Amino acid sequence: MEYKLEQNTLTIWLEGHIDSANAPAVERELSDIRAEKPAESIVLDCERLSYISSAGLRIILRVKKAVPDTKLVNVSADVYEIFDMTGFTEMMDIQKAYRIISVEGCEVIGQGANGKVYRIDRDTVVKAYHNPEALADIHKERELARTAFVLGVPTAIPYDVVRIEGGGYGSVFELLNATNFAKLLIRGEKTLDEVAKMSIDLLKIIHSTEVKPDSMPSMKQIALHWADFLKDHLPADQYEKLHALIAAVPENNHMMHGDYHIKNITRQGEENLILDMDTLCHGHPVFELASMYNAYCGFSELDHEVSERFLGISHDQAVAFWKKSLMLYLGTTDESVIRSVEEKAMLIGYTRLLRRRIRRDGYASEEGRREIECYKAHIADLLSRLEDLTF
Repeated sequence: MEYKLEQNTLTIWLEGHIDSANAPAVERELSDIRAEKPAESIVLDCERLSYISSAGLRIILRVKKAVPDTKLVNVSADVYEIFDMTGFTEMMDIQKAYRIISVEGCEVIGQGANGKVYRIDRDTVVKAYHNPEALADIHKERELARTAFVLGVPTAIPYDVVRIEGGGYGSVFELLNATNFAKLLIRGEKTLDEVAKMSIDLLKIIHSTEVKPDSMPSMKQIALHWADFLKDHLPADQYEKLHALIAAVPENNHMMHGDYHIKNITRQGEENLILDMDTLCHGHPVFELASMYNAYCGFSELDHEVSERFLGISHDQAVAFWKKSLMLYLGTTDESVIRSVEEKAMLIGYTRLLRRRIRRDGYASEEGRREIECYKAHIADLLSRLEDLTF
């Protein structure tokens, strides 16, 4: 048997058949491995286990008795049925294997900070997570999506978890003939003004939805962490004012998407739905606008091709879309009011961008240092003029 010990967890790979003929040998080998690598918890990986008899089940019980923190993972459907019929699934943690799907050659219909959404077929899409160990993130997103759905927010609900061929995990959604807002613009099916209006109409539904504070993260607390990270990278007076401005934003229990842009909104028939819901949170709308500013303007400020790669539209189109969206959200054409709110969103946006670039080893390259100095200059300029972040 193959096995490994990491952080006091012993993983052992079971393989083939375990029945009365080989059960004694299997049990001796398991005992030898446990004696050589004592551990507080055991994971029996059953990906290559094709059958287990009652004799094998008794071995599992004895391992469980010796090491109470024992679980089985990657159990095939046929083997899982054996465990289920014999009541083992009620006695211990037994996790089914995830079916494997390929996204090779599939159309990308959505994109966010943590993954890409691919169309698998006419009815089905899958969000493939960038993080190869994303199971915790997937379960978190499923809970957030359910919460939003129950509260009446138009969301796509994941119904299955899969392994992505080549590595990583994904969530499967049913989205019949859905098209993201970016494609509507690119194909000319809707004008920029029409897409902006649909986007803001949906955003206002999200922002009008009140949530229990403990059901979703607080965006204010996340933004404070961004500011705290910059304590050693900004002059003391700038850091203190930045932190104070964010801390002074009132608590707000209304829902936010957290990564709202045209690649994360899809149109299915006459209904508009949000995707990529692992960033759902609650807070003041200035934090949402900061995220939107970055998506349409901030990320592509120094490299306009980023808009084309990320959103599929030109930088000029993205900036125009941001301006139109902000005007519609605020419900005014007063340039002074629009600019005032924009600057507040920009300060939070550049705080995030600066932290992000520094964390990605930005000081190690000329391009990174140029970005860092640009974001620092923006933050210094905005701090010199802003006295609050609310509107």
